[in-house]
Amino acid sequence: MSTTSTRFEVAADEVGLRLDQVIPRHVAGLSRRKARAVIDLGGVFVDAARTKVASRAMRAGQVVVVNIGGALEHAKEAVVPLAAVDAPTTLGARVVHVDPHVIVVDKPAGLVTAPTPESDRGDLFDQLKRAYGECYLVHRLDLPTSGLLVFARTRDANKRLGDAFVRHDIDREYRAVAIGAVSAQTIDAPVGGKRAVTHITPLEALGGESRDTRGATLLSVRLETGRSHQIRLHLAGLGHPVAGDHQHGGETGRTFIPKAPRLALHAALLGFSHPATGERVRFDAPLPDDLSAWIERLRGRAD
Repeated sequence: MSTTSTRFEVAADEVGLRLDQVIPRHVAGLSRRKARAVIDLGGVFVDAARTKVASRAMRAGQVVVVNIGGALEHAKEAVVPLAAVDAPTTLGARVVHVDPHVIVVDKPAGLVTAPTPESDRGDLFDQLKRAYGECYLVHRLDLPTSGLLVFARTRDANKRLGDAFVRHDIDREYRAVAIGAVSAQTIDAPVGGKRAVTHITPLEALGGESRDTRGATLLSVRLETGRSHQIRLHLAGLGHPVAGDHQHGGETGRTFIPKAPRLALHAALLGFSHPATGERVRFDAPLPDDLSAWIERLRGRAD
């Protein structure tokens, strides 16, 4: 479900009413009970500040923005915090490494990394804060992408890791399945007006070409820079989008069988200088079961 936003100003005849009374007047189909749920999720902003007080009395001219999306459908689901190293949550996240300075997590596809306009609860960042206390967001992965993320546990670690990302002193390697035959190359093309560099190494041809089906290529993709959707945009620009990337032309259907279970992109390797010791550390995360099983099916189609 996509997020919808409704913006309105509090009218003179609504002065003194509770926030959860005013919202249903302006958002069609939203009951007072559901309005309280949206407020509790963090989807309501009053004068540009997120508010979670349903009983807040309204003043004339205040600007209210109500963001509603898929989080509302899951509002009654309990959020189970990450408990220990290698302990998965009900959402499938796994802590790969934790120490007093950093947390490295293997995020599943479909789990939001950090708060969104519609919710500040239940995302991976929220779960880590509930489990470990002080925590800082260093970088993100797209919702449909799985794989490794590092979070900082101190202000100093956050600054050092943030500086390393700015210097591009982070090792990030992904596994991707792109539609068609892809050759080894480096793509240097701007994303969002900023320089973006992606290094592509083909690992394996998958699902042989025929009149009715296209093949695919399993890739190792190394990021020199890190822009939003960089890998997806660069591969789509080559005419070889990531399988399952419906946003950038990676639909799979009659011309590509079997269909990808989701976006075929996984952050498999993450390396950086430890913010406390300076030691170079490296973490690996294997392909999740959904992608590995699908790749095996593609191998079965190889000529």
